[in-house]
Amino acid sequence: MSADTDDFQTRWARFMNRFEARRAAWASPVTAFVSQPEPRTIGSYARGRQLSAGNFVFAGTLIQAPDKGLWDLTAPDAEFEGERHGFGWLDDLAAAGDGPARKAAQDWTIEWTRRYGAGNGPGWTPELTGRRIIRWITHALFLMNGMDGQDTEPFMRSLGQQTLFLARRWKTSAPGLPRFEALTGMIYAGLSLEGMEAHVQPALAALARECDTQIDDQGGLPTRNPEELLEVFTLLTWAALTLSEAGHTPGHAHWSAIERITPTLRTLRHADGGLARFHGGGRGLEGRLDSALATSGVKSRASDGLAMGFARLSAGRTSVIVDASPPPKGRASAGAHASTLAFELTSGRRPLIVNCGSGASFGPEWRRAGRATPSHSTLVLANRSSSTLGNKGQAQQWLQDTPADVPVEMTQATDGIRFEAGHDGYKARFGLTHVRRIEMTFDGRGIASEDMLLALYDTDKAQFDRAMDATKLQGIPYDIRFHLHPDVDASIDMGGTAVSLALKSGEIWIFRSDGADDMSVEPSVFLEKVRLKPRASKQIVLTGKVTNYASRVRWSLAKAQETPISIRDLAQDELDPLAEE
Repeated sequence: MSADTDDFQTRWARFMNRFEARRAAWASPVTAFVSQPEPRTIGSYARGRQLSAGNFVFAGTLIQAPDKGLWDLTAPDAEFEGERHGFGWLDDLAAAGDGPARKAAQDWTIEWTRRYGAGNGPGWTPELTGRRIIRWITHALFLMNGMDGQDTEPFMRSLGQQTLFLARRWKTSAPGLPRFEALTGMIYAGLSLEGMEAHVQPALAALARECDTQIDDQGGLPTRNPEELLEVFTLLTWAALTLSEAGHTPGHAHWSAIERITPTLRTLRHADGGLARFHGGGRGLEGRLDSALATSGVKSRASDGLAMGFARLSAGRTSVIVDASPPPKGRASAGAHASTLAFELTSGRRPLIVNCGSGASFGPEWRRAGRATPSHSTLVLANRSSSTLGNKGQAQQWLQDTPADVPVEMTQATDGIRFEAGHDGYKARFGLTHVRRIEMTFDGRGIASEDMLLALYDTDKAQFDRAMDATKLQGIPYDIRFHLHPDVDASIDMGGTAVSLALKSGEIWIFRSDGADDMSVEPSVFLEKVRLKPRASKQIVLTGKVTNYASRVRWSLAKAQETPISIRDLAQDELDPLAEE
């Protein structure tokens, strides 16, 4: 599809959204609730207090305007505008729950109906409308308590109008999370609002189709984004519980999708309760993952092997999660990363080895940097990514030239668990296959690993020889990067032969290596969308050059002998969303 065709379809969709929104505004369909689902969203008390005090943080941007209302702000970008119109901030105000928070929630909701209820503004897309309806319905008691009658009527009327808009436009939402949001909003509205019952069955039928087409046999999404999978799973569990409370039974496809996703999310869960941060996803809102897993009631776990293309090694207090499959392709790769064979390691409540994360909230340059292989804890050959990112000028920077063959084997080692995998992302240019082996002891206190670069076949050796000729036989440089969480204190130790890594819990891990030409501790960044700017961090970097058909670097991570088996981790995490390093 050409860029011109894509732009035309985007403009046409925007025009039709506006038309159907204004058409829906002519109706006056709803006067009352017939039922109301229990609030299941998890907001932030601290963020709610900040919002009611006039500190607006959306999509990584802070606007401090204590004397202005939410809709009087000038949005700096489309992401800020989307979060504002999606009403996810209602979760935070409800979590705060005090008088100022309630007043802010009421004032900003009613002001939205006045300014945008007639079909105006950028908030009339199917996914934003679905997200907004869910919040309005689940927080209706919080919103309507003490609300004047003259404000209640526009609020109820707008709910009905948004439902009619969704019924006409949900099909235009993008497959994946946006469509799940739109359909879940329709289900909530159909079950909760007077006169909207007719929309329940069409929404359920559409939801069943999406579950069959978007959730694969492994319980994964085409984007392979763990946080996006959690959001879809949360919507499916909310819809299932809402249906049950209203006397309906979730369909087979709906419930089967929940059962497939649950063990996958357990595989993607680190020891600290957060998600692995891959392919544009973050760790998830605090408590969201465990709450969603508990709410589902599904106890199953994934069998040994891959879940959504990720491998997990866990023992004792330690978890390691590895990206062990080819990256997403085509449209699904628009937010994907060149992270094949990258890993993260968490010990207890403390992340140790991480990926830098998605920099999307900090602008296009940070987003592009976060997607590149050097921003991940893996091997980088000749400072190139294992997958090629699309040109900077393209609206959709899909991944190209991705690894096609990623063989994986997980077995029992003599004293623990062994993971071994390879990828051919560097073969076409250099003739080399990257192989990574990781072994974890049964108690989780030690990890022994090696990274290999191999020219396996005659054609690979010929390509390697050509690459060597281009360097005048000086060798092809490589880096093996281990990005550290900002809370990890790293220092070169033992005369430069090791790196000591101290966690806030009091644990000490020792990193050692042999086979590389040099080991150093260098600056890095940690990219979190809940922060206002990137956080400074460090990374361990092993550097060297490949000069023959087989090159090997061994490295290990082990807890210091004096570190006890069980640690009482009482160090407090930073909870203030406006706090900066």
